[in-house]
Amino acid sequence: TDGRNQTVMFDTLEDWRYELERTKGNVKYKAVTTNEGYRVSEKLPLYFVVPICISEESILKYEGRGIPIWCWSCHNGAALLKMSAFPKEQDDSTSQMQKAFLDGIYKTISKPPYELLKTEDLSSSLPSLQDIQTAYTRFKQLFLIDNSTDFWATDVKWFSLLESTNWLEIIRRVLKKAIEVAECLERQHTNVLLIEESATDLCCVISSLVQVMMDSYSRTKSGFQSLIQKEWVIGGHGFLDRCNHLHKSDKDEAPVFLLLLNCVWQLVQQYPPAFEFTETYLTVLSDSLYVPIFSTFFFNSQHQKDINTSGESLKIQSGPFRFLTVWDWSVQFDPKAQAFLNNPLYAEKPKPDKSQRKTARFKHQRQLSLPLTQTKSSTKRGFFREETDYLIKNILGKTIGKFINSSDESPNSFREFYDSWHSKPVDYHGLLLPRIDGPEIKVWAQRYLRWIPEAQLPGGGTIATTAKILELMEEVQSLQVKMDEEHNQGTFGDVHSVPMLRNSARLSSLFPFALLQRQSVKPALPTSTWKDLEDEEDLVKRDDEFVDLGGEML
Repeated sequence: TDGRNQTVMFDTLEDWRYELERTKGNVKYKAVTTNEGYRVSEKLPLYFVVPICISEESILKYEGRGIPIWCWSCHNGAALLKMSAFPKEQDDSTSQMQKAFLDGIYKTISKPPYELLKTEDLSSSLPSLQDIQTAYTRFKQLFLIDNSTDFWATDVKWFSLLESTNWLEIIRRVLKKAIEVAECLERQHTNVLLIEESATDLCCVISSLVQVMMDSYSRTKSGFQSLIQKEWVIGGHGFLDRCNHLHKSDKDEAPVFLLLLNCVWQLVQQYPPAFEFTETYLTVLSDSLYVPIFSTFFFNSQHQKDINTSGESLKIQSGPFRFLTVWDWSVQFDPKAQAFLNNPLYAEKPKPDKSQRKTARFKHQRQLSLPLTQTKSSTKRGFFREETDYLIKNILGKTIGKFINSSDESPNSFREFYDSWHSKPVDYHGLLLPRIDGPEIKVWAQRYLRWIPEAQLPGGGTIATTAKILELMEEVQSLQVKMDEEHNQGTFGDVHSVPMLRNSARLSSLFPFALLQRQSVKPALPTSTWKDLEDEEDLVKRDDEFVDLGGEML
């Protein structure tokens, strides 16, 4: 499979071997067929990768539990691994046997040619799935607004309501954990073994985030989709239970995949040129999670998908029923709409100069030396509107201080790594570390505010900036076309594939999602006193102008 331009599905042995070769992990790790016919476990995929020194007998012994499964190899040889933990409540004899088994495994993979090993028990270092579900349920309530009155009533206490959900703090903790893992791999050249009861929830989140941060291939559209296939779909994340698709029971529901997308969005909005896809891509991907015609996010495991898509019950007159894959975006969107998924400002990786090929080394350009002076993060907008800068600095000073100096802050090693990286210019094709202090963690506005008219800024937001840049790019391209015609060469890019964003002043800040303005008044003074003054017509003389985008909506 050529994974450079299309999504790798990871349902064949060849796909895993290709990934091992791509990451140069094939020296120490091997793809195994031990689970063919699901003889090891129905929870594991048919094919997966383990250290070369792990025997088939070890894999079979505890149905795959206690076995380090390979996720990805760093450029320096250090690898990211995951493992299903043994159940904690066991009788003494069983527990002793399992401990001896684990000690043997650790001993085997901790000696040369393998790097030193660090274990990371995610169930004790990150919030529980129940905590994540509770926080997200509260967070969603903030956006279930039926009218303008409710909107402006909640806007007054927006920050306190937002903080009380704990959702942004969970995102911050997850990003911080991913940075800690990246530091072990990048700076300490240490293998990291992520441990979780099933290794199919928070393991998926952290392993995916680390790869997005450290591997520029995962920041291309096909690379990101391949990553989701590898870590989530084939990796055995329980989409059916976690998304509660069948509405059978709420007890297993938790927005684990949405948590990943929220974390990736933080990186996309902090470093737009580093990603081939846009926030609109992430938004429609999150929507696709609940579209039942796709098999991608519908099952708990590869085994469950296999038995439900190959059974006689799905035979129809024209042959076996075929589920669609979400990665075929033409099923949902026409070519014009699909263009919104691609980032026209993506900084493509430059091809190496042939004359420089011998000396070229494809390592991260950043040096990890400490900065001479402590750097301050740049002032950023608040969670909701530009006008909140003053509020953040003054009213929320104590709250943000709690985020930065919280008791779970890592030792100096983490802070040195974090501050050193942020003191250097960004290499969009090297290591990317998200900014996680205080107000740097934002609400994914396009996803959560898109159906609330009052939250939209006509002619504002990033879409206005993008439109202006695209106009300049079109001018540059037209000049390039003229130059290329003289030299009989192809053009360097097709900016015209992007839908024309003329008259950006008419677009919503949450374009391409929009909703007609509610027939209600907006207060000119959105404070807690406006309801007492709503009879005073001079305070609320006019509604915001809102333009129906018509055919321009997705």
